[in-house]
Amino acid sequence: MVLASVALALAVYQLALIAVAYGKVRPGFLRRAPASRAHRAVGDTIAVLLVVTAVMCISYFGFEDDASFHVVSAVGLIAVLALKVCVVRWWHRLGPLLPVLGVSVWVLLALTWISSAGSFLADS
Repeated sequence: MVLASVALALAVYQLALIAVAYGKVRPGFLRRAPASRAHRAVGDTIAVLLVVTAVMCISYFGFEDDASFHVVSAVGLIAVLALKVCVVRWWHRLGPLLPVLGVSVWVLLALTWISSAGSFLADS
C-alpha cells in the first residue's frame, strides 16, 4: 500500500508538471521544457513502482474474488499505462491521444488505490 500511495502522490505531481509543459500553468520558476523532461522521468519512476506493486500484490494476494473491482481497475491501469508508453516511445502518430491516456492512467490509479485503501486502513 505504501508503494501505491507513493505512486499516487507522484501522479498528482505529474498533473502539475504536464500542466506546465502544455502551457496551461505558467509559474515563474519552471519552464515548459524542464517540466516536460521531469514529467517523463517521474512517469518512468511511477511505471516501475506500479509494476513492482502489481507483482507484489499478485504474488501475495493472488486474484481474490472479493476484490474483483480492484483487480479489474489494476489490470486496466497496467494496460492503459503500457499503451501510453508505446505511444510515447514508438507510435508518435497517436500523440494527440496522450492527454486522454494520461488522464485515464491517473483515474485508474486513483480507483485502484481507493479500492484497496479502505480495507488496508480498516485492518491497521
